[in-house]
Amino acid sequence: MLKLNRRAMIALAAAATAAMPPALAQEADPATAAPGDFSLGSPDAPVKIVEYASYTCPHCATFHANVFKNLKAEYIDTGKVHFTLREVYFDRYGLWAAMVARCGGDMRYFGIHDMLFDQQQDWAASQDPMEVVGKLKTIGLAAGLDQAGLDACLNDQAKAEALIKQFEANMAADGVTGTPTIFVNGAKHSNMGWADFKAIIDAELAG
Repeated sequence: MLKLNRRAMIALAAAATAAMPPALAQEADPATAAPGDFSLGSPDAPVKIVEYASYTCPHCATFHANVFKNLKAEYIDTGKVHFTLREVYFDRYGLWAAMVARCGGDMRYFGIHDMLFDQQQDWAASQDPMEVVGKLKTIGLAAGLDQAGLDACLNDQAKAEALIKQFEANMAADGVTGTPTIFVNGAKHSNMGWADFKAIIDAELAG
């Protein structure tokens, strides 16, 4: 599990647009509504799962590859589980990735989410912020977004600040200190393999 480094969050909102052309930066709007989270599955499903994850967390990418895809096929798509992702931002790369995913809206969010985790070792490995931005835009374009829309999303200072505010409030409220952290019907769990996760879900369904 990747632990949250609180110092890494200092002035992250300002850094969110640091690698972007200044002319594209948007002014923060104090009235911006809470961004909210994205979910999959039926809201009426008997099991509610919330995952806290960072797009730059290697443990989260492994969880996505080895656990989430099975979860989706066996439980979310069959109406047994309602799944919500809560983004965690350890660094500006993770924040930018989330902003690209959110740029796709409800229809594209989880498709971009899959691409970000599947290609994490490529786009998140560079020390050059502009290279990271370029690779994130490539993922967004491959998902059907356009260049102008991506520029607007990545330079939305108000959204960046709102996301960080929401992330900090959620983490504090749920006592989350690292990723991935998973809640199954309110019970908190740390990272685990598919067999253990499946057993927990099946126990909830049987109860």
